[in-house]
Amino acid sequence: MRKLTLLLFILANFTFVQAQNSEKELIQNTEKAVKKINDTIEDEGWKAKGTVSLLLNQSSFNNWIAGGEDSFSGTLGINYDFNYKKDDVTWDNKILASYGLLQTKNTDFGKKTDDRLEFNSIVGKRAFGEWYYSFFLNFRTQFTTGYIYGQDANGKEIRTEQTKFMSPGYLTTGPGIYWSKDENLKINFAPLTSKFTFVDNAYTSGIDRFTGLPYVDGDYFGVDEGKTMRYELGFYASVYYKLAIMTNVTAENTLNLYSNYLEDPQNVDINYSLNIIMKVNKFLSANLAFQAIYDDNAFQGLQTREVFGLGVNFGF
Repeated sequence: MRKLTLLLFILANFTFVQAQNSEKELIQNTEKAVKKINDTIEDEGWKAKGTVSLLLNQSSFNNWIAGGEDSFSGTLGINYDFNYKKDDVTWDNKILASYGLLQTKNTDFGKKTDDRLEFNSIVGKRAFGEWYYSFFLNFRTQFTTGYIYGQDANGKEIRTEQTKFMSPGYLTTGPGIYWSKDENLKINFAPLTSKFTFVDNAYTSGIDRFTGLPYVDGDYFGVDEGKTMRYELGFYASVYYKLAIMTNVTAENTLNLYSNYLEDPQNVDINYSLNIIMKVNKFLSANLAFQAIYDDNAFQGLQTREVFGLGVNFGF
């Protein structure tokens, strides 16, 4: 009986070791295959990387004398780069998308905390040194309807539709000259840039839904009465700078400037974004996203947006 038990024990261990070796072999073969694919892609000049992040915030109160309101919010974001570089040609592409919602206990509506869809692309051919002749494209809009919130005569919360997908939508494009030291520092100047602002003519026709008066040219993102598009020609400059503040803390800065030659060139449109990632481990980080916009056709003042929270990140 002892011999049989010993034989079964040895056989079980042998089987387990074989299974472990097979599993290791499978993992190794998978890693080799993935590496081979990545090496092939890189040999062809393409490099791709991206992250998906989920920020969550929650608060709950029960008999809390100091006051407070139960709430829950979540923001899903995507930051994806796919870039090409070979010989004297470069082509950098970036997709930025984020959407967030806040729900509180005592409100009738869920409210957006973030809503962004942006695509940037710039192709360059080396001119001299680190300078390239370039052509760029920037597209921006939002995913869902945006509202202005208020109260009716009875104190009930109401909302008025203000924006939606492609209203506004921005397309900015033009030739220029581009300088890049490495993937962390890029500057582009485009002196003949076309900017298109698209809106739904339901916002520019008839009675202005915000003032109750007939629509006046330019009141909605600079677009004339009954029109769906505004065209501008001007000077565009952009700067991208990514730096490591300290170990596991990185800051990504993007600054876009635009001056319209055709109307009020002194009123420079500004769009600045800052994304700070404080990495805890491979999957967890504290993320801070800040954006500031000045565009007098959209709003007579500075627009700011800030989102902070604990993030769950997945790289791909």
